[in-house]
Amino acid sequence: MKPRPNIVVLDGAVLNPGDNPWDEIAALGSLTVHDRTPPELTLERGQDAEVIFTNKTRLTAEILAGLPRLGFIGVLATGYDVVDLAGAGSRGIPVSNVPGYGTESVAQFVMAQLLTLCRQPGLHDRLVREGEWTRSGEYSFWTTPQVELAGLTMGVVGFGSIGRRVGELALALGMGVLAHCPRPKEPLAGRFSFAPLRELFAQADVISLHCPLTSDNQAFVNRDLLGLMKPGGFFLNTARGGLVNEADLAEALNAGNLAGAALDVLTVEPPVPDHPLLSAKNCLLTPHMAWASLTARKRLTAMAADNLRGFLAGAPKNVVNAGYLKTA
Repeated sequence: MKPRPNIVVLDGAVLNPGDNPWDEIAALGSLTVHDRTPPELTLERGQDAEVIFTNKTRLTAEILAGLPRLGFIGVLATGYDVVDLAGAGSRGIPVSNVPGYGTESVAQFVMAQLLTLCRQPGLHDRLVREGEWTRSGEYSFWTTPQVELAGLTMGVVGFGSIGRRVGELALALGMGVLAHCPRPKEPLAGRFSFAPLRELFAQADVISLHCPLTSDNQAFVNRDLLGLMKPGGFFLNTARGGLVNEADLAEALNAGNLAGAALDVLTVEPPVPDHPLLSAKNCLLTPHMAWASLTARKRLTAMAADNLRGFLAGAPKNVVNAGYLKTA
């Protein structure tokens, strides 16, 4: 019988704040879970690890070089930019992510963002309680434009499982859908087509980001692209904060060039006190929570455990540095 591996979770507090046990992973080895790990402790905590799970704790090439026993890295997320894939590959270490676990949760959150921007029910609930409806003397009362989505166009940038699901939900609300991705897939039935990026920004009434963050698309949503958007357009981001030049977005909002924006992700999380979007007009900010339904978090943990089972059985799953075997 093979010895049980030493498993270290570097930052488990958000995935399991107390309602999502580590039992499936703990059954596969000797498990140590840290709520969070500052950069200066990563080497120390990973020193004896044969398996590391990380979400936001960075594993650079330098750190990986100092972890002699490490054989497998599991990313507790779909995005894997926190791991130096080349550094892992040079050591023959497979890196596995967890795709698709949050598709429904994130897509639903996108629609919640959009419906909030268009109808503002929370704001109007507060105004009712503050007596504004009563003071108006009218049977019907509102203070923000009430926007109907049917007939508008949703622009989806990135067309993996989440982007596709957002497109499906937009169609269900009577919207048309334009999508952009490097390798177009089978289009959805109904009002749906692919478009070049600039064309999408110019034609869509709502733009929602669902692409990974890479070295090639850092801050690609900038003053130039935002300037192509229709007056009255809405911008949504539940992907990665680094995709957006946040100062340019704040400028567009404050100038009234957009009707509103909703972001669940920022370049630096949590934001610094003087972040430009904190004071931008018509900007809804939420704390990176689109993925975080209990159902999705339990699914993520189960899939991460399954990735580890695959590695231990000699058949790693969801490997994102597929060339690691060639460099081992």
